[in-house]
Order: sequence, then C-alpha cells, then structure tokens
Amino acid sequence: MIRNSRSRASRQQLAETQRKFVRGVLLLIGATLVIIFIFGDHGLFQLYKLKQERKEVQEHIAQLRENRETLIAEKNRLENDLEYIEKLAREKYRMAKPGEKVFKVVPKKESDDIKKK
Repeated sequence: MIRNSRSRASRQQLAETQRKFVRGVLLLIGATLVIIFIFGDHGLFQLYKLKQERKEVQEHIAQLRENRETLIAEKNRLENDLEYIEKLAREKYRMAKPGEKVFKVVPKKESDDIKKK
C-alpha cells in the first residue's frame, strides 16, 4: 500500500511535470508565432510601414499632378496670350517697346546700402 501510494504520487508528479512542459512548449510556440505575426517580413508592423509609405507616395503624386497642370496652363498661356508674354517681358526682363523708358525702383534698404559705399 505504501508502495502504491508512492507510485501513484510519483505518477501524478510525472503527469504534472509533463503538463507543465507541454504548457511551456505551447506558450513558447504561441509567443514565437505572435512575434512573427507582428514583426515578420509580412507582419503587422511591416504592413503599417508600407501603408504609410504608400500614402506619402500618393500625396507626392497628387502634388506632381498639380504642378504638371500648372505648367501646362503656363505653357498654353505662353503659346497663345501675347499680352501675358509682353507683361512677363516687361516685369522679369525689363524690356520696353521702342521709345519707352524703363525705370527701376530701388527699395529703401538697397538705396541706403548704395549711399554708404
């Protein structure tokens, strides 16, 4: 009887040890899967980074399209609008028609710098 109770106790202890071992292995496998799912090459973190990058690229594309439309409008205006071309020539390049005089207005700060020299 004593022997039976000892063997029963050792069997129970062995079964408990096996259960703990199985739980530990399952916990380790589960933790590994969670880490892979979150941080792996195709995990949640990578997915989040790719979505952010895609959003930035789409914003950049939208900005480039807007710039393109502006440039196309400017090109059309330069090709067709003679008054606009004349205005640009007068303002940017200080050009004048024959007989006209061009005056350059110097801002106050620049005129003070010129006087000091």
